[in-house]
Amino acid sequence: MAEKIELILFDMDNVLCTYDRHARAARLAEISGNTAENIYQAIWDSGFEQLGDDGTLSRREYLGAFGDRIGHSLSLAEWLDARRTSMKPNHAMLGVVDHLRRSVDVAVLTNNTELVVDHIDLLCPELRPLFGSRLYASARFRAAKPDVACYRRCLAELGVRSEAVLFIDDLAENIAGANAAGLHSHHFTTVEGFQAELKRYGILSSGAD
Repeated sequence: MAEKIELILFDMDNVLCTYDRHARAARLAEISGNTAENIYQAIWDSGFEQLGDDGTLSRREYLGAFGDRIGHSLSLAEWLDARRTSMKPNHAMLGVVDHLRRSVDVAVLTNNTELVVDHIDLLCPELRPLFGSRLYASARFRAAKPDVACYRRCLAELGVRSEAVLFIDDLAENIAGANAAGLHSHHFTTVEGFQAELKRYGILSSGAD
């Protein structure tokens, strides 16, 4: 590739960890006494989560409105418990990241409220040793992927040019947004496919296989 990649920017959910919304809704149903179906409709089918992802709602406003929508005065501890139940680290992918960070910068940009990054050491403690403080929720930038503003504000924070960044995400619309913002990109489906892409960029050596 003509342009040297200086930083690899990762999505979190379903890239660095698996994420199951239905498992989260089921745990919230146990906590609240509502049904998982009602909760899923109230939070995800309604578009409510977008208000947290793009920073329209502050942390406190988001948590309060979340509880209102599921009919339960939800504590932060309960919200975190349900979020943690729905996540599992992708150890194979994290192993690749550990190898990569020896030769290239790495960071995370996830569509989420800032509560996720605030409490990442509880939700997915495997991420901190790999990414340090370079873990960003979209809400921090008052825009969510695939809005080009989200990527550009994140890269401004990181101090890196868009053409020197390889962005990894499992959603095609977020890949399109990254491309529109001038980033290189890879649509993540498997660890093996990601490794092949890294070799195409001349980033990954055979020692990481």
